[in-house]
Amino acid sequence: MTAPRLFDRQLERLRRRRNPPCLPEIFAQRLIEDTLDRLALIKRPFSRVLVCGPFASTIGPALGAEDRFIVTETLDLLLELESLPFAEASLDCIICVLGLETVNDLPGTLIQMRRALNPDGLLLASLFAGGTLNELRAAWLEAEEELRGGASLRVAPFADIRELGALLQRAGFALPVTDIDRTTLRYPSALALMRELKALGFAAPLQNRSRTPVTAGLLARAATAYERKFADPDGRVRATIDVAWLTGWAPHESQQQPLKPGSARMRLAEALKVDEKPLKRD
Repeated sequence: MTAPRLFDRQLERLRRRRNPPCLPEIFAQRLIEDTLDRLALIKRPFSRVLVCGPFASTIGPALGAEDRFIVTETLDLLLELESLPFAEASLDCIICVLGLETVNDLPGTLIQMRRALNPDGLLLASLFAGGTLNELRAAWLEAEEELRGGASLRVAPFADIRELGALLQRAGFALPVTDIDRTTLRYPSALALMRELKALGFAAPLQNRSRTPVTAGLLARAATAYERKFADPDGRVRATIDVAWLTGWAPHESQQQPLKPGSARMRLAEALKVDEKPLKRD
């Protein structure tokens, strides 16, 4: 079955040519540090490493400073994430920092990544998820409902952390782990936030976006709704950014395997050193 086309990839290509995406320096540095901190927990070396996503050129040099990781490929083009140009079992490690949130077929991309990894190869990926920009989404919905009697999709939906864990398993990764890191950014105004999102290249290229131009009145109403609901006492507004982190391994016989049901040699009560109390029957 063909995956639904939520994002307009041609529009994304055009936007990124005109305005390559970037991140606020503080946030970008935090992403790099988080990536390196997570990799520091894994002591083994990786000799064929792919670094991909819109910030591969930033993450790659930082990772290359680690002797354990030999970066052999970098892939900045998000459009290529839906059709990875790598042979099966040709990589030891894939690190993808952002970018997967605008892939139309995320399950298919994760399957391709797993197939491109050697047995016991590592995937470490991060993407915007959860409640990212939920304040902006709520403000636009309210403004359009008031002025136009209906709302259109202006902020892309983001995957839930539980869904991402299930997708890792569905793609065939062993030992999947997911967690989420929430950051709250603050801006002088809602308009300042919107201007920065556009300047950073993060305007969502939605396939079913409204083709009706945004009027000054609609923009002002959205900004007013945002500031009424999400401003702090000092007048600055909040913006939620959730980054989900995904870790998985290409299956290998050396990896820890779950025990079969009923194979335990000790009862839970014995392990906890407590008296076992049978449940009452109805």
